[in-house]
Amino acid sequence: MKKDTQCVHSGTYKDDITKGVNSPIFTSSSFGYLDIPENVYPRYFNTPNQKTVVSKLCALENAEDGLLFSSGMAAISTVLFSFLSSGDHVVLQRDIYGGTHHFVTAEFERFGIEHSFVSNHTAEIENAVRKNTKVIYIETPSNPLLRITDIEAVALIARSKNILSVIDGTFATPINQNPLDLGIDIVAHSGTKYIGGHSDICCGAVLTTRELTRRIISSAANFGGSLNALTCYLIERSLKTLSIRVAKQNRNAQFIAQQLETNPHIHKVYYPGLETHEGFDIAKKQMRAFGGMLSFEVEPHALDPDRFLRNLRLIRPAVSLGGVETIICSPVTTSHAKISPQERAELGITEGLLRLSVGIEDGHDLLTDIEQALSN
Repeated sequence: MKKDTQCVHSGTYKDDITKGVNSPIFTSSSFGYLDIPENVYPRYFNTPNQKTVVSKLCALENAEDGLLFSSGMAAISTVLFSFLSSGDHVVLQRDIYGGTHHFVTAEFERFGIEHSFVSNHTAEIENAVRKNTKVIYIETPSNPLLRITDIEAVALIARSKNILSVIDGTFATPINQNPLDLGIDIVAHSGTKYIGGHSDICCGAVLTTRELTRRIISSAANFGGSLNALTCYLIERSLKTLSIRVAKQNRNAQFIAQQLETNPHIHKVYYPGLETHEGFDIAKKQMRAFGGMLSFEVEPHALDPDRFLRNLRLIRPAVSLGGVETIICSPVTTSHAKISPQERAELGITEGLLRLSVGIEDGHDLLTDIEQALSN
């Protein structure tokens, strides 16, 4: 099935009693155990509603199996702690989501796990590998500068050295990019963003092989980052429109990025769909479309970023991303606030950088709002 069809039909729990077209909501946290092969319990990640969502996500990511978590960070932290122990080393792309960066710097040292932050260039990633390296972790497109990492090249490096490869695919979504097809071992998503899509759900997901899922689930059950049936139902409902939402967001973001690139108030635009973007050729190779996220930089001395945000009438300054409404934020004070000013400077995250999560509104209306806020 194509993506549009998978979003609607894959994984649906067929209700033979009522013949309803939607998966039933199994609200129980207690299930009988006699005459069944395994105990069913929400914290074991095996309730019907959990499995239904995972089945749909597996279809979209071309995965064998996976797990649904209570947040993106629950998914990422569980994966990393499932495969890293004291004395191990992990190579991480430097320009990743600030929450992931903070998790690594705040937690790994006390567990005796070594780490190296490197650029997204494959040569630097390979050179950072040590004898005790167990995981290579990347994010592409990256948050917030939309840097593009060559997924297939990183996967080849990891496999040649018997190292596990993990990617945060949140920005791309399974509609625009499927890293497992390019050789990556594990894909993680903050489902709070595009998978939920309406700024009202917090969840995360991991998609991979059955073998790796079995290894992750033993830690996942101990950490307890599971979801209830009602939230699972909302995620499944949201996934049915994922492809059409993302398609509109792709078009809007491409249009806005192209227009802002010629705006005299804008210093630089970061969007992989622009031919001027340094990762354009790689993005064109590994993505079906370029996503609904872009960032742009205003010159703080010429235009006060805070004033610009307050001048917006339609676009909301807010945290998170991926919803049907267009929102904007300053990474310095939101997604990357926990990173030191020195590290932000090294990453290129300036006071004038603004991250735009483009929604499904009319693209011209969004552009008009940006232009009026820039000129006032």
